[in-house]
Amino acid sequence: MTHPSAPTSPDPSEVPLDADAVLARLAAYRGHDAPTHGGRVLSYVYDSGLAALDELAARAAREVQAVNGLDPTTFPSVALMEGDLVTFGRQILSGPDAVGSVTSGGTESCLLGVKAARETWRERHPGSSARPTIVLPQTAHAAFHKAAHYLDMDVDVVPVDPATGTLSATALAQRLDEATALVVVSAPAYPHGVLDPVADVAAAAREAGVPCHVDACIGGLVLPFWEAAGGGPVPPWDFRVPGVTSISADLHKYGYAPKGSSLLLFADRALDRARYFALTDWPGYPVVNSTVLGSRSATSLAAAWAVTAALGTQGYVELTRRVVSATAAVRARVDGIPGLRVLGDPTGPLMAVVADESASGEDRVDPHLWAAAVARRGFVLQGQPGLTQADGSVLPRSTHLTITPVTDRVLGELVEALAAGADDVRGQVAPGLGGGRAGGSDPASGESSLPDPTELARAAREDGELDLTAVLALIETLPRDVSARMLVEFLAAFTEPRPR
Repeated sequence: MTHPSAPTSPDPSEVPLDADAVLARLAAYRGHDAPTHGGRVLSYVYDSGLAALDELAARAAREVQAVNGLDPTTFPSVALMEGDLVTFGRQILSGPDAVGSVTSGGTESCLLGVKAARETWRERHPGSSARPTIVLPQTAHAAFHKAAHYLDMDVDVVPVDPATGTLSATALAQRLDEATALVVVSAPAYPHGVLDPVADVAAAAREAGVPCHVDACIGGLVLPFWEAAGGGPVPPWDFRVPGVTSISADLHKYGYAPKGSSLLLFADRALDRARYFALTDWPGYPVVNSTVLGSRSATSLAAAWAVTAALGTQGYVELTRRVVSATAAVRARVDGIPGLRVLGDPTGPLMAVVADESASGEDRVDPHLWAAAVARRGFVLQGQPGLTQADGSVLPRSTHLTITPVTDRVLGELVEALAAGADDVRGQVAPGLGGGRAGGSDPASGESSLPDPTELARAAREDGELDLTAVLALIETLPRDVSARMLVEFLAAFTEPRPR
C-alpha cells in the first residue's frame, strides 16, 4: 500500500526532455574532437569506411542498452553473444579448444591474462616469498606494466634491437627463472609494428614451464587475414605455435567494432579459470566475475557481435585487402622521402618512421617535426619519444602510423602531405636531446625550470593547441618518473571541471 504522503512517480510522458538541446550541446563538445572517420587520424581510430556497419553496431547496442552483463543467467543474451565471439576467435586464431571471454578492451584483456598467470604461479609455488615476474620486451605494451603495478608483480624488461625493433629469443630465455610467472610477446608490437619471434620465445617458455601470452590486441583481427588479402605470409604467432597459452585480440581495433571490446582466449581451461573472481562469503548474491568489472554494459559486446557476424571471414579479408594496398603505398612513399626511413621490417599495417641517420644534417628530417608539419597539412600522426634501454642502446624517436581501410580513400592527399611535410622541416633540429636519454635533466636547471603542467593544460583547453613536439622532447630529456608525474598533473588539470 502506498503511504498517503508518499510522492507518486510522474507519468514518463510528462517528464520534460529537451532532447534537441542536449544533443546540440553534445555536438558542440564533439566539435573539439579529432575526426574519427575519414582516414585523417593515423592512430587511435579504426574506420572500416562502411557507414552501414557503424549503423548496425549502433542498432545492436541500442537493443541491449538496459542489459547488465554482470549475470548471464539473468540475461542469457550476454552468454550467447560472448559464446559466438569466442567461437569466432577460435577460428581466426587457430585454437579450436580455446576458451575465454570478451573484455572492455586490450588493457583489461592483458590485465586478466597477467592475473591468470600470477594465480597459476602461486599455485606452483605455495609459501614462496619471491615476487612473481613478467618477462617482456621493451616494446611490450604499457598495459603489462600497469597490470604488474596493480597486481604487485615485478617486470623484467628485455632490450630490443634498435635497428629491427625486436628482441633476441635467446636473450629473453636467459631471463627465465623460478620467479617468472609469464612471458609476453607481441603480434605485432605497437611502437614499431614489428612481429616478435613468437615461436622461439614460446618454445623457451614451454621448456621452462612458463605461460606465454601473445599480445595481439592490435594485430589479432588483421594478421589472420593478411596473407589471404595479398599481404604475403606471416610467421606463425597464434595458437598453432606450441607454448602459446593465451592471446589478447581487440575487437574494437581491426575488428571495426565500437570502442569497448576485446577478446581474451586461453589454450587450456585451468589457466582460463584463474582469471575469474568468485566470492560466496558475504550475505549478498553470489559474486562470480569473469572480468574486472562487475556490472558492465552489454552495448559494446552486442555491437562487436553484430559487426563480426555481418562481416564474417570474407568481409574481413576484403577490408584487409584495402589495408594491405594502402600500407604498401604509404611504405613506398616513406621509403622515397630523403631523410626518413621505416624502422625495421613491420608485419602488418603499422610502421614507425625515424630519421635516416645516414643522411647529411641538411637532408635529415626529424620525425617529430615531420609529424607536426604533416598535421598542419591535415593528417594526425603519433609521435613517440626516444628511449635509452637498460643495455645502453637507444631506440630513436619516431613517428607512428596506423593504416586502416579508409586510408586508401585519402591516399593521394596523405602521401603528398608526408612528402611535403618532410620538405617543410628538412634540416631543422627539434628541441630536446633527440637521443632518448633515460637519465636526469640538466642539473643546472633542475625541476624548477619545468613548465607548469596546469598552465599547459589551461592553454591547451583555451586555444585547443598543444605543442606535442616540446612535450615529447621533455619526456626524452627528463627522468621518466618526473615526466610521468608531470603528465599526470597535466591530464588531471585538463579534465577538471572548468570554473563557471
